[in-house]
Amino acid sequence: MRQHHHIFEISTCGQGLYDFTAEVAKWLTSSGVHDGLLTLFVRHTSASLIVQENADPDVQTDLSRFLARLVPENDPIYRHTQEGSDDMPAHIRAVLTQTQLSIPVQAGRMQLGVWQGIYLFEHRRAVHRREVAGHLIGE
Repeated sequence: MRQHHHIFEISTCGQGLYDFTAEVAKWLTSSGVHDGLLTLFVRHTSASLIVQENADPDVQTDLSRFLARLVPENDPIYRHTQEGSDDMPAHIRAVLTQTQLSIPVQAGRMQLGVWQGIYLFEHRRAVHRREVAGHLIGE
């Protein structure tokens, strides 16, 4: 078994989904791993990772709008407000989604479905540079 590690840096322009499937696939190819398991972990508490449809951008818009309605800004129940009105909702949205993904690798390729992509889900309004730690184990 071989192990590989990588940090993906993703620049965001505010709230939304950022597809980084191609960057992960390129790293996977360069590793030479044929069969194994890929783990991705976002190193932030106000962003998350999801596997989602990559064909229709309306899906991404609808997901963002739904979470904004489900977890609104400026809710009077929030006590943590020092970092802005979008910070506590961002933490809650990250809890409701995922901070880690595990993706099987076979024949040197991620076993994603035809319409699936890997996205960083930015929950803050401001520009950020996010880090996603990748760990690949296999042969």
